[in-house]
Amino acid sequence: MTTLLNTINSPADLRSMTRSQLKPLADELRQYVLDSVSKTGGHLSSNLGTVELTIALHYVFNTPEDRLVWDVGHQTYPHKILTGRRDQMHSLRQLNGISGFPRRAESEYDTFGTAHSSTSISAALGMALAARIKGEDRHAVAIIGDGSMTAGMAFEAMNNAGVHEDINLLVVLNDNDMSISPPVGALNRYLARLMSGKFYAAARNVGKSVLPSPVLELARRFEEHAKGMIVPATMFEEFGFNYIGPIDGHDLDSLIPTLQNIKNLKGPQFLHVVTKKGQGYKLAEADPVLYHGPGKFNPAEGIKPAAAPAKQSYTQVFGNWLCDMAAVDQKLVGITPAMREGSGMVEFEKQFPKRYYDVGIAEQHSVTFAAGLACEGLKPVVAIYSTFLQRAYDQLIHDVALQNLDVTFALDRAGLVGADGATHAGNYDLAYLRCIPNMVVMAASDENECRQMLSTAYQYPGPAAVRYPRGAGTGVPTGKDLDTIPLGKGEVKRQGKRIAILAFGSLVHPALQAAEQLDATLANMRFIKPLDVELLKSLAASHDELVTVEEGCTMGGAGSAVAEAMAEAGIHKPLFILGLPDRFVDHGDPALLLAQCGLDAAGIEKSIRARFL
Repeated sequence: MTTLLNTINSPADLRSMTRSQLKPLADELRQYVLDSVSKTGGHLSSNLGTVELTIALHYVFNTPEDRLVWDVGHQTYPHKILTGRRDQMHSLRQLNGISGFPRRAESEYDTFGTAHSSTSISAALGMALAARIKGEDRHAVAIIGDGSMTAGMAFEAMNNAGVHEDINLLVVLNDNDMSISPPVGALNRYLARLMSGKFYAAARNVGKSVLPSPVLELARRFEEHAKGMIVPATMFEEFGFNYIGPIDGHDLDSLIPTLQNIKNLKGPQFLHVVTKKGQGYKLAEADPVLYHGPGKFNPAEGIKPAAAPAKQSYTQVFGNWLCDMAAVDQKLVGITPAMREGSGMVEFEKQFPKRYYDVGIAEQHSVTFAAGLACEGLKPVVAIYSTFLQRAYDQLIHDVALQNLDVTFALDRAGLVGADGATHAGNYDLAYLRCIPNMVVMAASDENECRQMLSTAYQYPGPAAVRYPRGAGTGVPTGKDLDTIPLGKGEVKRQGKRIAILAFGSLVHPALQAAEQLDATLANMRFIKPLDVELLKSLAASHDELVTVEEGCTMGGAGSAVAEAMAEAGIHKPLFILGLPDRFVDHGDPALLLAQCGLDAAGIEKSIRARFL
């Protein structure tokens, strides 16, 4: 059956449609997003909320000549569908399929790669100024969510943009009262007050319906004055933007004329639109967090409660440990940058609400905030994804490590993460952490070791990080104890001959399988810093060749640490470093990706045989 959506292969097709066709198109597009995500998994709530906004932007602006920059990027499925990738949605986030985020190499309509938050205004400003420098008449539009406005980078960009009065820059604030976790912070409260209050709308209506015509001009002036007191216009206009809104982000009859008018204005413009996450799918509207990033499900039935998994996830291990440690130490404070659910802190917030802090999408602040707490004798635990800690690297060095402050970092999603791809992979933490003085860095090989490492990091009187992968562990049970492990000490898990494999973290288990096939020795090194040099010396003395295995970048990682220690100790033995290649690893099933990188048991064995046997 021919539908309106099937006739659109590019935004040019969309722009040829009549206004009356856009509302039924929005219904079709929303249903297509729902059907697609239910079959592949992916981000749902955020994309259902941007259907009309996406249609309006492509209808009014001459994309791709006009640049659209989508913040975070998990709200771009409607954009992908309208820009020639409708028939590729079945491959979304799968190996060799299309990305779940904007990607410049994938489409000319993806003008900027985004997957972390709060970058859109900076990028769009660069594009707008580039157009001015090159003498090109085109627009740059940044679409940013209210959650992303909690990050300082967004305001840094606005502060810079506001002084350029002759650029074609539009910032669209997609205000849906949600980032991923429930919204936090003073800015959100400001916007919430605006949305809940009816005074501004009522004042406008009074001016139109009650006052006689000679007084209308006076009323209009009063309205402009009142607007600054009631809506956030004043704040954004002080940055140099012309504030418009708020308007209903699901009403095409409001969106399109407003955008058409804005297109004719010069200088930085700020459009405030109000949308609803999960719009049009009642189950997602009722629980946008549950439907934020679901796996496959039946849309007619919704997401069913999953059966209890046979194995704990590492995130669950952390969440349980955090509650147990907090129960015995009143100084523990838990911090997350807007990832309460993802980092396993829901139960901690329930049990210890006065010691739980969600600082919003503000990774830099989260680390320095932890440093301030540590200065006063508290014991902060920062639960953060490996990929997101990259955003706070300066704070990690200068505000925590340089002052040798007692902060524990729980690094979730270390190594490859699967469907979210290269932007979310935690491939670099071993390299970027171990070069920092005062840091202790550990990698967990199973659930119980993860719990012990968290206790070890917590008891260490300085900065310490524990990395653990996404998903389920190996099935090792954990207790309620809070035991530690000896600082800087590894362990031999299998004694073999000739070859010694030094494995780190998540790859200890497959490396052990390879060692059994090779009759090699297998050491679980546990610590990347301080490295167990005595164990290294012992293994080097009793074996002919050494192999390191890690789920992290080989350049500067754990294998490099072993090579440096061998050079320092004057050890002259062949060393073979296995790890993630020097390229960005794409999205796909994690097991398949590890196999492609030669880091499953078979791949490790094959590589060692090819090198030494």
